Amino acid sequence: MNISSIVVKTAPKYIDEVVQSLKDCEVCDYHMHDGQGRIIITIEGENVAQELEKLRVIEAIPHVVTADMQMSYSEDELDSHMEVIANGDAVPKMLNDDNIDLAAIKYNGDLKTKDDLVTFTKKFDATKR
Repeated sequence: MNISSIVVKTAPKYIDEVVQSLKDCEVCDYHMHDGQGRIIITIEGENVAQELEKLRVIEAIPHVVTADMQMSYSEDELDSHMEVIANGDAVPKMLNDDNIDLAAIKYNGDLKTKDDLVTFTKKFDATKR
């Protein structure tokens, strides 16, 4: 199952018409809008292809200028990450050690820039302190 948030943009004068069209189209869930023509919706699909089909329906609504996916959640992707965490030692051992002095923890950079979290944590655990 995939869930994605979408920001739909329209001219402010068409906001009520587009919001109603989105509510009526049955491919998305309407959440909110502002006076500047921005509308927040979510779509769900069994896979990316199904989500893209729904996105095309939204893009075809009269007066929709853009409809862009902002955030996406994929259950399959989450499951694969959870499997790595469950089957590996992805959390550095020192973070589970109640006896360690917090001042002794050395910051080694932003985890978002690490290519392989499992390899990184193994190297981190092997680092002499």
